[in-house]
Amino acid sequence: MIPEMNTAVLPGLIDMHVHLREPGLTHKGDMETETRAALAGGITTVCDMPNAVPPTVTVAALEEKAERAARIKDVDIRFYFGVTAKEHLEELWKLCTDPALMRLRMRCCGVKLFLDHSTGNQKIDPALAEEVLTYCAEQGMVAVCHCEDAEINAAAAKACVGEEGVEAHSMMRPPESEEAAVRFLLALSRKTGAHVHPTHVSTAAALALIREAKEEKVRVTCDVAPHHLFLTADDYPSLGTLGKMNPPLRTAEDQAALWEGIADGTVDCIATDHAPHTLEEKKNPDPLQAPSGVPGVETMLPLLLTVAAGNWPGYNLQPTPYNLSLDDIRRLCFENPNRILSLGKSDASALTINTDEEWVIRGKELHSKCGWTPYEGWKVRGKVMG
Repeated sequence: MIPEMNTAVLPGLIDMHVHLREPGLTHKGDMETETRAALAGGITTVCDMPNAVPPTVTVAALEEKAERAARIKDVDIRFYFGVTAKEHLEELWKLCTDPALMRLRMRCCGVKLFLDHSTGNQKIDPALAEEVLTYCAEQGMVAVCHCEDAEINAAAAKACVGEEGVEAHSMMRPPESEEAAVRFLLALSRKTGAHVHPTHVSTAAALALIREAKEEKVRVTCDVAPHHLFLTADDYPSLGTLGKMNPPLRTAEDQAALWEGIADGTVDCIATDHAPHTLEEKKNPDPLQAPSGVPGVETMLPLLLTVAAGNWPGYNLQPTPYNLSLDDIRRLCFENPNRILSLGKSDASALTINTDEEWVIRGKELHSKCGWTPYEGWKVRGKVMG
C-alpha cells in the first residue's frame, strides 16, 4: 500500500527583500527569471530593492521598473524607493504628493536606506538620514535599513590590509559595525517617530538592541535572512566566495541568537536578500573583490519546512536544535511582512506543500538565472506541489 502523503497549506509567501537585477544588471538575473524562482519557492509577492542601474532614486526610475514589471503575471512585484542625497528626498516628496502619481505610489512599499555602502554604493549621508526619517514618519512610510557603520567598517578594512582569504570579509565588516548602526537608527526613530526596520540582522548584539527598543515601544521591526540562520563563518572553507554577502557570515553564537529572536518574537520576518551574481563573478581570483550576495528565493521555504519537520538541513538530515512550526512560517513570511509594508495581500491558501518529500538542492535545477546556490547538495524536507 502506498502511504498517504502528508500535506499542508499556506498563503503565497511575501519576500520583503529581493534584488531582481533589472534594469541594468540583467546578466545576473531579471524580473522574469527571478520571479519564476520565487514562485517555485512558494513566494508570490516580492519587494525589490533600489540598487539597480539606474538606481531607483527618482520617479522616472520607479516608473521604468513598474513598466517592466507589468509583464510579470504570477508574482506581484513591489518596489522600494532609495534615498542617498537631498534630491532623492525631493523625488520622494513628488511621488507622495502628486495626485497623478498615486497609482505609482501604490507600487512603492517603503524607503530603503543604506547606512554604509553595499552592492550599488548607495550609502546615505548620516546628516540626511534624520530628515528622511522625519518625512517617512509624516507619510507613514517604513524605512528599511541596511545597518552597518561606515567608520567602523573603514577602520576594520584598514586593519585587514594584507589579508587575502574570504574569511577576512567577516573581519572587515565586524559585529560592532551592525550594532553601532542599529543603535544610531533606533536613536533617530525615537527622535522622529519613524517606523524603522533593520533588515538582514545578523548579530546577537544588534538583536538585543532591537529587543530592548521594542520593550520601550520604539517603532521598530526587523527581519533576518536564511543564510544567517543556516550558515556561519565556519562554512567559509567549503563555500569560499559563494558564502560572501553583506552583512557577512557570523559566529554560531550569533546564529543561535537569531533563532532565539524568532522564538521570542523579536524577529518579525524572514526575508531572503536574494542577490544573484554569476558564478564567474563570484569566483573572482581575488576573494575580497568577489561581489557580495547569494540567491535565496527558491530555497528559503524548503529550508524552513525542514526545521518545521524536526530536521536540520544539510548533506544529511539531522535533528534540529530549534523549534519552528507552519504557523511560524506563516507569521514570519506572510502575516508580518504584509502588515509591516501595508501590502493588503489576501491570506487565502495558495500553496499546497508535501511536508514529507525529501529532496536535494541542486543549483542547476533551480530557476534563478545565476544557476548556483550556497546550499548545493543539501537535503531538505518539504516541497511546494504543482
